[in-house]
Amino acid sequence: MSIPKLSGGLPWLGHALEFHRNPVDFLSRGRERYGEIFSFPLAGQRVNVLTEPRGNAAFFRAPDDQLSSREAYQFTVPMFGKGVVYDVPPETLDEQIGFLLPALRDARMQTYAQSIEEETEERCAEWGDEGEIELAEFMNELTVFNACRCLIGREFRRRTSAEFARSYHDLECGVNLVAFFNPRIPVPKNLRRDRGRANIVRLISRVLKERRQKPAADEDFVDTLMAARYADGRALSDDEIAGMLVVSIFAGQHTSAVMSAWTGILLLQHPQYLERVRAEQSLLPAGQPLTLASLRSLVVLEQCIKEAERMFPPIVMLMRMIQRDFTYEGHVMPAGDLVMVAPAVTHRLPDVFRDPDRYDPDRFGPGREEDRRTQFSLIGFGGGKHRCVGSGFAYQQIKTIWTVLLRRFDLQLAPGEYVPDYSTWVVGPRRPCMLRYRRRRRADAIAKAS
Repeated sequence: MSIPKLSGGLPWLGHALEFHRNPVDFLSRGRERYGEIFSFPLAGQRVNVLTEPRGNAAFFRAPDDQLSSREAYQFTVPMFGKGVVYDVPPETLDEQIGFLLPALRDARMQTYAQSIEEETEERCAEWGDEGEIELAEFMNELTVFNACRCLIGREFRRRTSAEFARSYHDLECGVNLVAFFNPRIPVPKNLRRDRGRANIVRLISRVLKERRQKPAADEDFVDTLMAARYADGRALSDDEIAGMLVVSIFAGQHTSAVMSAWTGILLLQHPQYLERVRAEQSLLPAGQPLTLASLRSLVVLEQCIKEAERMFPPIVMLMRMIQRDFTYEGHVMPAGDLVMVAPAVTHRLPDVFRDPDRYDPDRFGPGREEDRRTQFSLIGFGGGKHRCVGSGFAYQQIKTIWTVLLRRFDLQLAPGEYVPDYSTWVVGPRRPCMLRYRRRRRADAIAKAS
């Protein structure tokens, strides 16, 4: 059975320009015209698009030797480095993901909650009694610093924060359409990517050298990677450790920054939910550090984060390279094609999520739980064995940040248009995205008294 092909486009480029300009609108129009599955040409490649939960299930359940993320995401190799993640065979990648798991256990997550709270409090202490901040920029910087502090250590965060943040921003330039098709082309964004990675590796190498001379007082993720061994007994090289740390920071920062911004924007646009979140947080023990247990009790806030993930998923599409012919619902997609799923499209299907364009965090509450009625309907963090192992860390970080902000400030959005920015593949709000704040005197007095 042939797959409908989106007509039009330019010679060789196909629909690359239109896709780059607004991928969500482009993919949504493809679905409206052709239904659940369609294809389109993109820079000499045919892309097959699946838009419903059952297609997502087939996509995520396919074996790695049939649908390859490694082949689809070669543009990340210059970012993360040789010998890690998408530069290794699937079995090695599985081992490397296993090295990440100790960093995500409850004991470590508890220390992260305290570190993120402290970091956010320190940043907020720098603000005046009232003013404005650029929300997307603030969240981007804060989550970079949180990732450094949680994964590499407090001392690294204090010594190299500004330099690291600049280099990390350069590294992010590697996520671009040109790099997707040829990551080695020396365009300005790729050159900035290479410069940023070189600086980050230099900073991390300094940490590794110091750790070997004098171990840290408390074990952190650096120590975990230094002690890790592959199944054959081999230790990780310094390059692999540096690459794994870059991967971890990237994974722990990118989506968290975007979802933190959207969570706040949507809450402040819907004051009835903001009041419910504030009421829920008033039950937290006054003057006590945030704990995993207290964060898990913030059910309303969690539902608001999940609704932000649904309405504005940070990753609007996920791709795989077809290594062996892939058949779905009678459609045969040949080896050499790309196949794509689109969270931003699936999350707005009215037969999956009722009134999908309406902000409604209660859709995830008891008795409704719309995301659980159909498997693979909410895929902002992937799905199946490919679901992001750091999704729990992202939710914890966002809860902590907004608990601190709402505790310390009365907040409102400045007048403006809060829409997605498709200039990057991790889609946050278009800047400027201004947040007005006024310090809550009563909250400060309570904090000092405690």
